[in-house]
Amino acid sequence: MEFYGHGIPYLKDLELKGHLIVIEGPDASGRSTHAQAIQKRLEADGHAVITTGLKRSELISYGIMQAKANLGIGRRTLGLFYAADFADQLENKIIPSLEAGYIVLADRYIYTLIARNDVRGIPRRWSRDLFGFALKPDLIFYLDVSPLELVHRVFQKFSSLDYYESGMDLGLSDDMYKSFMNYQTRIAKEFQKMKATFGLEFLDGDRPIEEVDAELQEKIDWYLSNSK
Repeated sequence: MEFYGHGIPYLKDLELKGHLIVIEGPDASGRSTHAQAIQKRLEADGHAVITTGLKRSELISYGIMQAKANLGIGRRTLGLFYAADFADQLENKIIPSLEAGYIVLADRYIYTLIARNDVRGIPRRWSRDLFGFALKPDLIFYLDVSPLELVHRVFQKFSSLDYYESGMDLGLSDDMYKSFMNYQTRIAKEFQKMKATFGLEFLDGDRPIEEVDAELQEKIDWYLSNSK
């Protein structure tokens, strides 16, 4: 078991028999669709699989939704809400599942949270220290989708732009479309900065979903067949 920093001391001696696979990327990048397809394929191959993601903690998720409804919430406070959500899932869902031999598919992990904090002006060292308890995944994929392609997909899927995913809380522009393009460009740059540090594998997310899915499946299958 390897952590990014101080870890969780009383869990360090556990033997984890499973695998942690992360799929990162912005909203409408296809993350959830790919995670569902991968889960179905892996289960058909006989693997026990469980999924996780942001805002899925039974303890914290509702609080995050309430906090985000209050558009005046502090940036660091919102970051702490998400960190608590992740911590609850890590200790009570991710690590127990890995200990039991499951493959854990994470639809986003700490990298999105760090990128959001960085773009919002929160000191990078603060975020790195905050997530020092995070377990290092076995595979980390980032679906790299250009902002222009992304905005088309968002409108196709949701018909409107999200306040926070457009960075409207940053005052980048009074026009939500312009703010979205600016914000997503900044987030993408933060992921580029994290690529080498955290070992993210970038995939061209502008391609048709079938092509991206095939590449993900191939890379995961290769990893699993060579990690026995």
